[in-house]
Amino acid sequence: MLKKNKFKLVTNVLTEAIKFWLRTQVSHMEQLQLDIQAGNRQILSGYIPSVSIVAEKAIYQGLHLSFIDLVAQNIRINIGSILKGEQLRLLEKVSVSCKLSQIEEDLSASLSSTLLSTALNDILAKFLWSDSLNNNSISWQKVQIKDNQLVIKATIDEENNPQTLDICVGLNLLSTHELRIAPISVTSNTKTLFESSDGEYLDLGSDVEIQDLNLIPGKIICRGMINVNP
Repeated sequence: MLKKNKFKLVTNVLTEAIKFWLRTQVSHMEQLQLDIQAGNRQILSGYIPSVSIVAEKAIYQGLHLSFIDLVAQNIRINIGSILKGEQLRLLEKVSVSCKLSQIEEDLSASLSSTLLSTALNDILAKFLWSDSLNNNSISWQKVQIKDNQLVIKATIDEENNPQTLDICVGLNLLSTHELRIAPISVTSNTKTLFESSDGEYLDLGSDVEIQDLNLIPGKIICRGMINVNP
């Protein structure tokens, strides 16, 4: 009974440590579900074969994530330090399989994030180069998700002359770590300012492996793997 209670205590401490660590990675999270798959000796040695995490309405660096379903495997952590009240720390790289579902409302809310707005500003400046074009002159409004396409609405105030822009981009998976952004068109009041069928290519890096990417009206669904480094 003593060993059983000791194991239960360690499991509870570990569960709370993981929840705390997750919440330090995001500024907001709802409906968090956590399931640890590990035996007594494995946990006490700092090894966890599998952890599954399901969360809704998480906000990571300003990015609003509607739904995420993660499964991390072969995790090694600083269990001794955790039992002393210290924060959880990964000791090795962890492979995480993930499924992400993103709705229009949350994607539109993400436009104010530094990560997304900076990327969009850079892309727009490349297509519509101007000495007076800067980050402060662009206001990103909303995103519409269509079949394999995003329509991003923005307002650009160039030399005190506000213009409404509709930026239409196709989004397709080129490889497990590359996205093809094409075709691309930028219009203002039905006038075409830029149009290209060549588009752009985005390399997500070697730590990302996208297996499926689907854009359907109102929603993006993505499934793949990511490596989380210590």
